[in-house]
Amino acid sequence: MSLRWDDDKLYEECGVFGIFGDPKAAEKAYWGTFSLQHRGQESAGIAVADHGQIVVDKGMGLLQDAVQMGRQTSNLGDRAIGHVRYSTSGDSIDANAQPLLMHTRFGPLALAHNGNLVNHDQLRRKLEDEGAIFQGTSDSEVLAHLLARTKKPVFLDALFDAARQLEGGFAFVLLTETGLYGLRDPHGIRPLVLGRTEEGAPVLASETCALDMIDAIFVRDVKPGEIVRIGSAGVEGVLFSGNEMPHPCAFEVVYFSRPDSQMNGESMHLKRRLLGKKLAEEAPAEADVVVGVPDSSLPAAMGYAEASHIPFDFGLVKNRYIARTFIAPQADLRSQGVRLKLSAVKEVVANRRVVLIDDSLVRGTTSRHIIRLLRRAGALKVHMRIASPPYLEPCHYGIDTSRAAELAARNLTVDELADLVGADSLAFLSPEGLTNALGPGGWCMACFGKGYPVPIFTEEEERHVQSR
Repeated sequence: MSLRWDDDKLYEECGVFGIFGDPKAAEKAYWGTFSLQHRGQESAGIAVADHGQIVVDKGMGLLQDAVQMGRQTSNLGDRAIGHVRYSTSGDSIDANAQPLLMHTRFGPLALAHNGNLVNHDQLRRKLEDEGAIFQGTSDSEVLAHLLARTKKPVFLDALFDAARQLEGGFAFVLLTETGLYGLRDPHGIRPLVLGRTEEGAPVLASETCALDMIDAIFVRDVKPGEIVRIGSAGVEGVLFSGNEMPHPCAFEVVYFSRPDSQMNGESMHLKRRLLGKKLAEEAPAEADVVVGVPDSSLPAAMGYAEASHIPFDFGLVKNRYIARTFIAPQADLRSQGVRLKLSAVKEVVANRRVVLIDDSLVRGTTSRHIIRLLRRAGALKVHMRIASPPYLEPCHYGIDTSRAAELAARNLTVDELADLVGADSLAFLSPEGLTNALGPGGWCMACFGKGYPVPIFTEEEERHVQSR
């Protein structure tokens, strides 16, 4: 099994984008999808509807490698969707790259998916028993087969029926000959927003930063349990489920969303600074400098410094020429991977007591290597502070996490974790501190041991089902 340089980090599942009624749809879909590259780097693609057909250009790797702009901009279709993928369900292979394209009785259909279907295996087995043939191993393909098997004569009704069979955290964008559709899970776990270009073309995207990229404005969040249909008659929203309590993913705020994105109308950068301030209130440390792990932890480090009145400085520098998914062929090369990715600034940390801020701690491997870097650079003490609660449960809604047995905070006390990573002290933001910073409303905090909003199979239950 290949290992990333930062396998202590969490990996988001995907990013989706869609645009309708714009003569430069292919070009804008490319740049909108490009702005979501942080959400997935394993594969990418663009689908464009043009003169009764849908053309897909996709491949493995980053968008700039998988899709050639010339091929897309030469296509004059006025509607398009885009996708960047990190696999949390299904293998990292060409067959699973998206958008997926299939031909149905409704005509050609392309779809792109962000999230994870917790009932994927059950639906897939049922569909295969009924004769369905799957081309890949991704859970995204289940929706296409559900649509193919419906007896509803109108596509929106077919999508409504199919959506009601899906369970988990998900956001889909779908492209047909005549329309663009957005679909968000009933709990709103995975994000999806609706925007509009200056010329009035509707846009769907995983984050508002994609709207900014093409000079579009934010209109609203797609509601949990809502299907948005976009066509020549305009934008229409219909709820396929509306009884569930919204539970947007707390880790979108803590880590995944770009800092220049907004969620529920609030800046992710400012929210992360607030997390750092709450952390400083709950877990102060006697230190000379506050250092954040670049890049996602820098706002929290700034907030911690502001609240604690300890100076913030850039004690770690990131090498931007190493891909986020740098592969280390052997486990013992992870340390070398960290040194390739990060380096310590001796002039900042030497002979000083350091507060090291990170947004999460999953396995502890990367944290240990980073603390070693700081000590080799001359840090007298390293007090590690995590701007989220202990990570206790695997995510089943589209975030790639280790199995429960590999989650460090699930199996060790805080003092034992400090010894594991080599810190002089270690503290986490409390769940109460996190919810206070996030603000009112329900949030999915299953990974922090606060319960799964959508029932899931345990690992033991899943093994039992698969062995039947």
